[in-house]
Amino acid sequence: MATAAQKKSDLPSWNLKDFYESYDSAKVQQDIKMAKSKIAKFVKDYSGKVAKLTPKEFLKSISEYEQISDLLGKLGSYAQLLYAADMSKPAIAQFYQNIQETLTVLSSDLLFYTLSINKISDAQAKKLFSSSELAHYAPWLRELRALKPYQLSDEIEKLLHEKQVAGRAAWSRHYDETVGGLIFTIGKKELSLEQALHLMSDTREEVRKEAALEIGRILEKNIKTFSLITNTLAKDKEIEDQWRGFKRPISSRNIANQVEDEVVDALIATVRKNYGNLTHRYYKLKAKWLGKKQLAYWDRAAPLPKVPERSYSWDEAKEVVLSSYMAFSPTLGKLGKQFFDKYWIDAAIRPGKAPGAFAHPCVPSVHPYLLVNFQGKARDVMTLAHELGHGVHQVLAAKQGGLLADTALTLAETASVFGEQLTFREMLRREKNPERRKSILAGKVEDMLATVARQIAMCEFEVCVHDQRKKGELTSEQIGQIWVDVQSEALGSHVKLTQEYRHFWAYIPHFIHTPFYVYAYAFGDCLVNSLYSAYEKESKKGNAQVFEKKYIAMLSSGGRYRHKELLKPFGLDASKSSFWQGGLDVIAGMIDELEKM
Repeated sequence: MATAAQKKSDLPSWNLKDFYESYDSAKVQQDIKMAKSKIAKFVKDYSGKVAKLTPKEFLKSISEYEQISDLLGKLGSYAQLLYAADMSKPAIAQFYQNIQETLTVLSSDLLFYTLSINKISDAQAKKLFSSSELAHYAPWLRELRALKPYQLSDEIEKLLHEKQVAGRAAWSRHYDETVGGLIFTIGKKELSLEQALHLMSDTREEVRKEAALEIGRILEKNIKTFSLITNTLAKDKEIEDQWRGFKRPISSRNIANQVEDEVVDALIATVRKNYGNLTHRYYKLKAKWLGKKQLAYWDRAAPLPKVPERSYSWDEAKEVVLSSYMAFSPTLGKLGKQFFDKYWIDAAIRPGKAPGAFAHPCVPSVHPYLLVNFQGKARDVMTLAHELGHGVHQVLAAKQGGLLADTALTLAETASVFGEQLTFREMLRREKNPERRKSILAGKVEDMLATVARQIAMCEFEVCVHDQRKKGELTSEQIGQIWVDVQSEALGSHVKLTQEYRHFWAYIPHFIHTPFYVYAYAFGDCLVNSLYSAYEKESKKGNAQVFEKKYIAMLSSGGRYRHKELLKPFGLDASKSSFWQGGLDVIAGMIDELEKM
């Protein structure tokens, strides 16, 4: 069993030498030079000629475009990972910015290619893209053509692309460095945001409260900066959406996610309709467990009373996660083991390191990397299982090539949430103490509520902010009130939100980096609930290996298929409201079980 604080020396840092020896390596400049040369030749060979290409020539051009994209992606991924590992070093920040600017210039010269593909008439495209030579890339061409109605002139597209590095990307970097530099003084110790948030699940109420108040205080000190960034990026999006003709701020995300507006609307409406039976009911139950009529918001993640605290060492976390993966699928287990053996994971908490957790797909020619901030709690084990799910998904999908390996966000959460579910079941199976079993089940319910209800509330926050921004700049007070309103609806009357909580929207990076990303978590959780139910049914029939085969095939397909095609082999259909309700009923059933306990 781990100590309360995981020793830094026990935790791995990733090895980025599969990219380059160092950021000042000569190989970096060589690859930039190679990219420039390949792009110059590509422009010479295909500029103004795309519409005249034969299927065979078109295939050659796509293959060359994919190779160049991989090279640019390698440079960009390396810079991003290096920067995420330490945002405090000026030399690394400078390298990151210089690479971003270089890639913007280089990729700008390639813009003509995809723009030219979308200028081809529908009749010609149908004939050309249905040829056997282009069969592999047909899904990529389909999704590219989905953006045709929103495409602007070549000059405007190039301008928007080149200005991004001095616009949205610069504001995003400003946000990251501001958050990365925040210091929270709790218990006479100076902590990062990640460490401060971690204390909000401490066993001691006074520690949770102190952490919450300090987080609110520091966010309030910086709230004008965060509000300016949010206002600027919302206005930037509004201007571009108007030029492109998107009906709603969320529409561009839905198209990128390969999902219809009405499907997302049904998901959001169904979750909101179920708040009462999910979050409101659960937090009423938790208030009772803690002997309160109403929970303070800093009590939401509090451990259950009278349950001995359980901490995990890194080796214990690794073992339980890999065991759960291996029991379901030896293929997934072996793929997951690579991440630990080859140092593809960065787990230690350091000053300047990016908070939270992510899995970076990188490019097929390298491999994914995972970032977590491990502190030994059960939730950290679940986070590791989540990000490892992304990682093995990305490894399996890599064979599709650079243009088709990436999965739409709505489906990208499938493997991660499924990995969480597998690990949760394994942790529950191993635990014999009844109170700890109850605690594990309650923790899983809280994670699912955070993944579904909280993320949908966050999506509603974004919708309101972007809609109201159209009427003029929003003050910090207005943004804070929107946050409190949507959170109050989601959490219910048994959670008290005090004044400082209105600033807590400011630490959510998705609002800045990937607007409207958040509903993908709810999409993935409901999808996995339904998928796992199907797995359990097949297992009872003795068909677990049949399910595993279908599941591996789904992950291996990358971005080749939309949700209807991917889920069809499992008898699931996300376009039906009953699909979402079925996923939410799984969470409701767990709350039923807790009520009986």
